[in-house]
Amino acid sequence: MSSLPDSRGFEIVARQDFSDVTYLLEVRHPLMAKAARAGQFVIVMLHDHGERIPLTIADFDRERGTITLVIQAVGKTTREMQQVCKVGTHLLALAGPMGEPSHIGGQRRVVCVGGGLGVAPIYPQARAYKEAGARVTAVVGFRTKDLVFWEDKFRACCDEVIVCTDDGSAGLKGNVVEGLRQAIAAQPDTDEVVAIGPPVMMKACAEATRPHGIKTVVSLNPIMVDGTGMCGGCRVKIGTGIKFACVDGPDFDAHQVDFDDLMVRLKRFAVAEKAALDRYEEHCRIGRKADR
Repeated sequence: MSSLPDSRGFEIVARQDFSDVTYLLEVRHPLMAKAARAGQFVIVMLHDHGERIPLTIADFDRERGTITLVIQAVGKTTREMQQVCKVGTHLLALAGPMGEPSHIGGQRRVVCVGGGLGVAPIYPQARAYKEAGARVTAVVGFRTKDLVFWEDKFRACCDEVIVCTDDGSAGLKGNVVEGLRQAIAAQPDTDEVVAIGPPVMMKACAEATRPHGIKTVVSLNPIMVDGTGMCGGCRVKIGTGIKFACVDGPDFDAHQVDFDDLMVRLKRFAVAEKAALDRYEEHCRIGRKADR
């Protein structure tokens, strides 16, 4: 089987919808599947008029020669992908794996925390920590029971799984910080916590571990264009310095991250992003009327 795309791009070989906005795409790319490591990401282009968007690798299967992306339809491109990406269709471009792999090895007890969409990218890390010999507790959080996904995958590779829901419809009632506190109370000798999710969630996890002196790592998702450190759009404040998430990260010491600055930067192009989404939705409405 060729490791290169055909003239149409990279084939989507599986799709799964977790909710009305969250969906999974499994894409054939044998070379990338062979090279991928936990913590890395890719940059995707849907078509030749599309934008480049960074997406964390949620899983990879070296035998099948595929990588898995779990996507939330929140902007123009991710909503367009939700509409057009079906089994048998193709992505025009798929660059990666990018970023520094997570530093895994030597940890004895690890807690992996994923909130919402962050549940997907925390999975390959949890699996890698377990394969490296650590005792792994996964804390995964969702708004409600109907949005829970991949619980079975986590149970297959973790020693303990704590499911949290905001409304208490499944597992522990509360957000992932409550689950993290429970995990630390049960395993006070935890020597590393990894958290992935919205910035406000990762910030809360960092504050929960700070009093215990537990090393805490987060995966940052600033605005990114090229993924090679050239554009500077993904710069983040780490301690007293500046780093680029695409080449220095995406993993960073949570206790050194300036989350407030990160959250401000994420809103930098909010007006332009909304305008692009509005244009796309209007185009879709016109198209639907024409088809009637």
